[in-house]
Amino acid sequence: MSLLSLKFWTLVAFLSISSITLASQPYGENIEPLNERPWLADVEQEVGHLAHKKFLSTLYERFSDQPLWSNPMARDELETQINVISLSGISKEFEWRATVLQDARLASDWKIYDVFATDSLLALMSYNSLIAENGKRWLFGRGVDIEMPLPGFQQISQLVNDIDRKNLYPFIDALRPEPEQYWAMVKAIIGFQELEPLHWPLFNQKGLIKPGVRLKQPEALITSLMRHGVLDIPVARSLIINGDEKYGPELRAAVELFQSRHGLKADGVIGDQTRKWLNKTVNERIKILALNMERMRLWPSDRDRVIYVNIPGYEMNLWIDKKVALSSKVVVGRPSRKTPLFNAHMDSVVFNPHWNVPVKIMRKDILPKARKDLEYLKKNRYRILDGWYKSKEIPIDQIDWATYKPHTFPYRLQQAPGKKNALGLVKFNIPNNNAIYLHDTPSKSLFNEGMRAFSSGCIRVEQSNELAELVLNHSGLDSASYQRYQKSFTTKFISLKRKFDVHAIYQTAWVNAAGNVEFRDDVYKYDVAPAFEHHQLDWPPALLTQNKL
Repeated sequence: MSLLSLKFWTLVAFLSISSITLASQPYGENIEPLNERPWLADVEQEVGHLAHKKFLSTLYERFSDQPLWSNPMARDELETQINVISLSGISKEFEWRATVLQDARLASDWKIYDVFATDSLLALMSYNSLIAENGKRWLFGRGVDIEMPLPGFQQISQLVNDIDRKNLYPFIDALRPEPEQYWAMVKAIIGFQELEPLHWPLFNQKGLIKPGVRLKQPEALITSLMRHGVLDIPVARSLIINGDEKYGPELRAAVELFQSRHGLKADGVIGDQTRKWLNKTVNERIKILALNMERMRLWPSDRDRVIYVNIPGYEMNLWIDKKVALSSKVVVGRPSRKTPLFNAHMDSVVFNPHWNVPVKIMRKDILPKARKDLEYLKKNRYRILDGWYKSKEIPIDQIDWATYKPHTFPYRLQQAPGKKNALGLVKFNIPNNNAIYLHDTPSKSLFNEGMRAFSSGCIRVEQSNELAELVLNHSGLDSASYQRYQKSFTTKFISLKRKFDVHAIYQTAWVNAAGNVEFRDDVYKYDVAPAFEHHQLDWPPALLTQNKL
C-alpha cells in the first residue's frame, strides 16, 4: 500500500470515531480565553505564518477574544472550498492552508484552528474577489502567483456584521459558485477519494479493439469499467468468474456508455482516446474536477436569455427563462487558432451574409490555394477589393500571382453569400475584441466528429436555423417573417430588440443532470499548464465531508 493510501485510510479511520468524540467535546471547550497570553504569536509560531496578524488582533478584540468557529457547518464550508482550491493545483498557498487546517482539526487544537481558519477565510475572500480579474491567468496557465491581500473594506464590514449576527456559515456559503453543480462535484470527488486506495489495473492492449475480438486483458477492462460505474457489479463479477475473453455485448454497452461520458464517439471501438481515459488515475480525475470547480467562479450564473458555448465540450446551450431552450453541437477553433474565452452580447442576426475574410486566414489558407488553382477564387465566389470604404473590385484575372506572395498581397477578400459561403446561411453578430462570432457552415459533416476543433476561431453552430428562429422570436419577430428571410437570397440584417449574452467557457468536467460525472478532452492543454505541474499530493486527499450532501 502506498504512503498516500495509508495516510488516507488512517484519516478515514480517524473520522469514523472522531465524530463521537468531538460530539462530547464541543468546539472551543478546551480553549482558554485568548487574551490571557500572547496567543497570536504562539499560533503564528505553530503554523509558520499569519498573513493578517494585525487585523486578526483587532477582530478578536472586537469579539472579546472569543472563538469564532463554533459552528461546524461554517468549518466544513471553509475547509471544503479551501481544499477544492488546493486539489486543483493552482495555489501552493491554499495547499498549505488546507494542510494546516486539516492537521489542527485532527489534533483538536481548536485555538490554532480558530485563528488560522479566520486568517484563511480572509485569504479565501480575497481570492474570490480577485478571480474575476485574474482568473483567466490563474486558472489557465500561471496559477495563483500572489499572496492573498487583506480583503476590501466593504467585505470586511460584511464579515464583521455576519459574525456579530452568528451568520458566519451563510457568509462563507455565499462565496461558492453555482451551489447545485458545486456540491454535485464535491460528491464526485468524495466518490473518487473512496476509490483511490483500490487497485486500478491498466488496460494496455494496443491497436483498435473492436467488439467480438479476443481481449488480452479482459479483467483489467472489466474492473476499470466497473469502477467507473458503467458496468454493473454483478455483471462484472460474472464475466470475471466465467473467464470470458471475448469482447462481448455487455462490455460493448459499457464501453459505449463510458465513451459518451467522455465526449468520445460511442461506437464501442477502443482506440487511443478511450484507452487514455480508461487509464486516467483517480488523483488526475480529482484534480480535473477541482480545477473545473474553480473555473465555475468565472462563469456567470444567469440562466435567462443567455448562450453558453463550452469549448472542450463542443456544445452550445441556449437558456431562456432558466430552461435549456436549445442544445447544439458546435465546431470551435483548432489548437493552433484557439477560440478565446469571452463574454459578449448578441445584438443582431444576418441572413445570407457576406464573409469579409480575416487577413490571417486570407494569407495562410486562401491565397496559397488561389496561387495553385487560378479558378479557386471564382469557383468559391470570392471578390478582390482594394479597401473598405468605397472600395473598388479588382478583377481576378488582372492579378499576377507570380508577383504577389500571401504576405505581400495588398488587397482584401470578400466571399459572396450563398451555399458555399464559409459562414453558411446565417451569422450571429456578437461584437467583441476578438472578432469572434457564431455562424452556420456548409461543412455539415464535421458535426459527426467526436472532437470538433477545426475552425479558425469562430464558432460554427449545427442548429443555426433553430438558434436564429428562437432568438428572433424572443425578440418579437413572427415566424412568417423568419421563414421569409430564411428563404430569401438577399442579405438581411436584423437587430435584436432583446439582446442575448454569449459566454464562451472552458469546462472539461462537470456532473450531468443524471448525476454522472462527464469529462472532456483538454483540447487546448489548459488543464496541464506548466504552472500546475508542481502539484504532487504528498498529504492525504482533501477532507471533503458529506455533512451537507
